[in-house]
Amino acid sequence: MATTLRTPRTTGRGGRRFSGALMVAPALLLFGLFGLVPLVGVLALGFARWDGLGSIGWAGAGNWSAVLTDGATWQALWLTVKVMAISWLVQTPLALALGVFQAPNGRLRSLFAVLWFLPLLLSAVAIGLTWQALLDPSFGIGATPGLHWLARPLLGSPDLALYTVIFVIAWQFVPFHALLYQAGIRQIPTALYEAAAIDGAGPATRFLRITLPQLKYTMVTSSTLMLVGSLTYFDLIFVLSGGTGGPGTATRVLPLAMYITGFQAHDMGRASAVATLLVAFGLGLSLLTTRLSGFTRMDSQQEGL
Repeated sequence: MATTLRTPRTTGRGGRRFSGALMVAPALLLFGLFGLVPLVGVLALGFARWDGLGSIGWAGAGNWSAVLTDGATWQALWLTVKVMAISWLVQTPLALALGVFQAPNGRLRSLFAVLWFLPLLLSAVAIGLTWQALLDPSFGIGATPGLHWLARPLLGSPDLALYTVIFVIAWQFVPFHALLYQAGIRQIPTALYEAAAIDGAGPATRFLRITLPQLKYTMVTSSTLMLVGSLTYFDLIFVLSGGTGGPGTATRVLPLAMYITGFQAHDMGRASAVATLLVAFGLGLSLLTTRLSGFTRMDSQQEGL
């Protein structure tokens, strides 16, 4: 009895494309619903006149003209850039140092890594309220013997409030970036360090010639998250400043200015214009960072090992 051999059916290129599109469809649908649709709504509201409750009217380019000619907008943008730059200058070396310390295996280092990671488990509101109490000049840490020099209105001083906020931001987010550097260091082949040690390279030379170059793309990732994430510092600054961006406008960054314009001044049109400006600034910053760093041409740094 003759048997007929059946060849397995092969899926054509069109079938593979259909299967791939079907797999990513749920993610694209969710992104469209919760990302693109709200963004389009914000863009439309930027040309409307609305107080958040009544009827929506057409304002044309009036909202944009008012936002772009308002000195408060540019001051808020400057404060945002200032927070971004100082946060990067403070967080990057601290995170790198902690990442280098945590990279070797060891129980004590693992314990420190867990303790340092705790701030990321707390909400921004809880952190803001805690630091607000700690920095109170009457009953905070300044009331501790030997720490009377801290009994100053750090959050109430126009000259110190912004730097105090940056300190709290660094306290919260340095552990996350340290974790990134720790993971990056553990991916570096030990053979590189062994060969350098045989050639007589000391710890400082090994760090400068091996660790830092191998952490190039880790640093790009951390810096991008840090810089773009600086545009979302709203809740922490809102709590620390009592919702006003004060004292005065010393801590009124662009996200907080958007909130005050929309929900306190009841001008959703101008607030939407500020939100659009914030999105455009963040997108441009992200594209600029990846382009200047060569992140899109990310070749393997371990080729040939």
